[in-house]
Order: sequence, then C-alpha cells, then structure tokens
Amino acid sequence: MSVSKLISEVKKSKKTSSKIRLYLIDKDRHYFLNDGVLKNGFNSKLTIVKNRDSVLSAFSKMAFLFDEIIRLRIVQSSNNSDSVELLYLLNLVPINRKIRTFLDWKVFSPEFTRDMSRLFEVRNDTVHCISINDVIYNPKMKISLSSISGFKKFSTDFQKAWKTLLKIYVLEQQKINLQKISEIL
Repeated sequence: MSVSKLISEVKKSKKTSSKIRLYLIDKDRHYFLNDGVLKNGFNSKLTIVKNRDSVLSAFSKMAFLFDEIIRLRIVQSSNNSDSVELLYLLNLVPINRKIRTFLDWKVFSPEFTRDMSRLFEVRNDTVHCISINDVIYNPKMKISLSSISGFKKFSTDFQKAWKTLLKIYVLEQQKINLQKISEIL
C-alpha cells in the first residue's frame, strides 16, 4: 500500500483509530495523523528569515523529525503508552545525542552528522541570545549570522540539510507496514 492510498483512506474514514500516530510525507505534502485526526504537517520547503524566532522555529521542525524517526524505529505507528513514554524520554535527550545515535544506527552518514552538529550549534547559540546578530556559524570558518553573506550561507546549508533529512525520513517511512495500519483504521 502507498502513503497516498493510506492518506486517501484516512480522509474518507468517518472515524480513525486513536491508536495510530504517524507523520507522513507523500511527495511534497506532509500529514500528521494523531489521536484519530489527520492534519497538515510542515511544508517541504522551509523558509528561514533573519530573525531569532524564524531560526528557532526551523530547528524545532527538524528536531520534531528527529523524534519521529526514532519513534518509527522503536514503536512504529503506536500511539499507546509506549509511544507516550518514548516521547517523554526523547524530550530529555539532548539533540547532539540524537544526532550521534543516527550516526551509530547508520541513519546519518558521518558527513551529514558533522553538518547537523554544526547547524545545531547555531540553534544552541540562538536559544541563549537576544538576537541572531550575536550568533556565529562555523561550517569551515567562522561567519556571523549578522552579515548578509553569513546568514545566506547558514540558510543555504540549513535548506540542504532539511531536504536531506526529508529524504532520510521517507526512507524510514517506507519501512512501515501501511497495509497493517490500514486495517487498524
């Protein structure tokens, strides 16, 4: 069964099981099925503007997908107590440990792990500052996000990492038994 077909079935269904929790990517459309409700997910194309809130919002979307990848690998589509407990634990795990876990699990390549670690240093600095003008990005050499070229380099690298993360997520999503989920609906 395809993701498109499953989404179509969920849309047609009058009542969907609350036992399913899934973030689904179908081409460039994203959906979040949770507690029996299908909602639109994030946009495949992420826009980051040069302000603190926009940067932090983009990182929170990326961190959400990290958690969803871990959920898929451990509890799959479950929305039972095991899923709730896992989400609780995931909130306690620092992002750098999740990135390292993806490397250990061979979900991320060493290069992508390095790129993600560098990007998330920006997130950590952004959380602890008032303005992104105080933040330095260090892909190969230190650049300030306050400069136009520095922010453009950061934004370009972030967009590239987002696209790669979406591809990785789709690969993990393909491991789900959608037919089985369809039967639970």
